[in-house]
Amino acid sequence: MPYTAQRITEELAMSHLGLKNLESVHWNLPTPSLYEHAIRRCEGHLAHMGALVVRTGHFTGRAVKDKFIVDEPATHDKVWWGEFNKAMPEDQFDALLDRVRGYMDGQQVYVEDCLVGADSHYEKPVRVITQDAWHALFARTMFVRPVDLGREITITEPDFTVIHVPHFHAMPSIDHTNSEAFVILHLSRRIALIGGTSYAGEIKKSIFTIMNYLLPEQDVLPMHAAVNVGDDPADVAVFFGLSGTGKTTLSSDPSRKLIGDDEHGWSRNAVFNFEGGCYAKVDHLSEEKEPLIHSATHRFGTILENVRLDMTTRRVDFDDVSLTPNSRASYPIQAIPNAIYPGVGKAPKNIVMLTADAFGVLPALSRLTPEQAMYYFLLGYTAKIPGTEIGVAEPVATFSPCFGAPFMARHPVIYARMLGEKIRAGHVKCWLLNTGWSGGPYGVGERMDIGLTRTLLSAALAGHLDDIKYQRHPIFGLFMPDTLDPITTWSDAMEYRVTAEKLATSFKEAFAPFQGAVSKEVLASGPR
Repeated sequence: MPYTAQRITEELAMSHLGLKNLESVHWNLPTPSLYEHAIRRCEGHLAHMGALVVRTGHFTGRAVKDKFIVDEPATHDKVWWGEFNKAMPEDQFDALLDRVRGYMDGQQVYVEDCLVGADSHYEKPVRVITQDAWHALFARTMFVRPVDLGREITITEPDFTVIHVPHFHAMPSIDHTNSEAFVILHLSRRIALIGGTSYAGEIKKSIFTIMNYLLPEQDVLPMHAAVNVGDDPADVAVFFGLSGTGKTTLSSDPSRKLIGDDEHGWSRNAVFNFEGGCYAKVDHLSEEKEPLIHSATHRFGTILENVRLDMTTRRVDFDDVSLTPNSRASYPIQAIPNAIYPGVGKAPKNIVMLTADAFGVLPALSRLTPEQAMYYFLLGYTAKIPGTEIGVAEPVATFSPCFGAPFMARHPVIYARMLGEKIRAGHVKCWLLNTGWSGGPYGVGERMDIGLTRTLLSAALAGHLDDIKYQRHPIFGLFMPDTLDPITTWSDAMEYRVTAEKLATSFKEAFAPFQGAVSKEVLASGPR
């Protein structure tokens, strides 16, 4: 390849990171070219209607135990250290980075320059350097593409860089990792180093974690949430919820416009999508129940991860989860017909916190005070049911502060305080919507009907539930419509109370680490 001004610029950008003597650098290739590279390199197969079907190998989900943050003076006192943010000394990071640099010598790489943050006031340039064409396509799909904004943007110094080497495997005895996989963030040097895993979600969530660290200093609340808007631009709704609670399904509403399905920021006057794409779970995806998402998965430009493909007909089978129940689809948000791109909207009018209560004791819908919203935001409650994980034989309460604890770089109370301040300042209405069970726990009761859930949600967002009569739940203290008292759906009222008391006890135990860091009003918002 002759030495041109562009090549010299590209090599300087790589050498700045210590990546030298690369065989070739494929820089910002368009989607059709990345398709061609991926298929030529046998990275995936073309499905009927044009999706690219790939497999991620051993890791079909995030390597939760293999995530580290570099412990260094500039950020040490700001990071929420613990289970999700394990510390790695800087010298160990440097040693592993040097080994990656040596491994990359003589190899070809793909580079995508993108933006994170659809609001130009808060956008962050990001550079993803990866070994595979399909991972470059993933980055191009998931983040904001400058070309789509009609703007000429030259990224010379990105705010952060992802070095992605899925085919490099760490040696724990040398690299001080827990396994061959590693996801390491150096927050001061703005580097994410990912290796040993081909699961593309690690790229997306590493950048989300960095945004969670950066944005609070700009008075922006980062949110693991979906956002949509009604016909009135002021009718913006935020949906918090863990996997399996219906966040993607309920936010992808044909009667409302989608701003984004997963990661957003809430500034003083607006909410904005961090991304330019969606990364939806597609196990048992139904065209009838989720028509917009189903349609998006059958198009050119979509990546299907770990979805079964019939090599004769080239048609996919979403019901076959033999590879993993965590099959995924990555597609540009423009694939959703009513999506807003770039995703920017006004400050929210409603906040909906979703929970799939498998014990069947929470009301189908509750109105929350600002203090209760902070409490349930910190709690991040839902329940796992049998079949979701190996070893889960009965419903298990699970808690993830801020509805996304693995991605919270700072202490959850920081985000909860910001949420409370913004709720009060904007007079935002807050709701707890139970998409779980009624009439008894899992195995006895029945799952909430999706039609009922949509009806309650639509009524809440339209303001039809503002002036109805509410009563307080005797155990949880939640304000529920008189007609939605969950005890009336159980055949045995005493059994209901015993089950509810057990869940309330687990709430108190899960909230205990935050007792000394929140106000007495927030603490009193939990179960009585």
